[in-house]
Amino acid sequence: MSARSALPVIAVAAAVAVLTGCSSTKSDGKKGSGGLELVSSGTLKTCTHLPYAPFQVKKDGKVVGFDVDLVDLVAKDLGVKQEIVNTPFEGIETGQDFTIRKCDLAAAGMTITPERDKVMDFSDPYFNATQALLTKKGKPFKKVEDLKGKKLGYQKATTGGIFAKKHGKGVELVEFEDLGLLLTAVKSGQVDAGINDNGVLFDYVKQNPDTTVTAEFNTGEHYGVGVRTGNDALRKKINASIKKAKSDGSYDRIYKKWFGTTPQS
Repeated sequence: MSARSALPVIAVAAAVAVLTGCSSTKSDGKKGSGGLELVSSGTLKTCTHLPYAPFQVKKDGKVVGFDVDLVDLVAKDLGVKQEIVNTPFEGIETGQDFTIRKCDLAAAGMTITPERDKVMDFSDPYFNATQALLTKKGKPFKKVEDLKGKKLGYQKATTGGIFAKKHGKGVELVEFEDLGLLLTAVKSGQVDAGINDNGVLFDYVKQNPDTTVTAEFNTGEHYGVGVRTGNDALRKKINASIKKAKSDGSYDRIYKKWFGTTPQS
């Protein structure tokens, strides 16, 4: 949900010890699997947390978005079909969803952070992001410090929340469970501003011209696809698919589809 966040990570080693080796389904060389171990043979299960447009969002009963299209390329290279698993973001970022074998990978507009890297392994970065500030049009807020005595909304378990807490002395911080609730709160005036990843906020203002992005903060974040710790076989396949997509033009095509432009070099 974002680069999404980095709350303190709870250790799950004990659960891993119990579950490892007894709760997975091996692909055992079935069509297109390449011998990879998948939660369900023939299916690449992707954990995400909706809504997070334009990366993942449900439209006409189907989950679509930039991350969805990118992982579809991975699934195609593996000869399997992608299946989206909508789940709370905390379960993704703490690594718990990998521990209980809920999914094979996580593609959730998720920033690579040292804390998360302790509980999962990441693909190579596939998207650059930074934090940004969303307000109603006409508001004077250009930085978090401008909101002293005002309400600033952030999404639970996100890097935006961490940034707000670090810079929001004297600001009333309001936490929201997901991006949709945060955006609605800004639009309705429940909060004076909201902080989240620039990609999702710029996407939102396209459809909501009474809102605007007043500032971007150079946090230098990079999204990665998460996999279970030690699952190098799948991680390497993801990296290979991303590399191929960037070399054959598929990445630029998907990027333009969802953002209206090609990525800056």
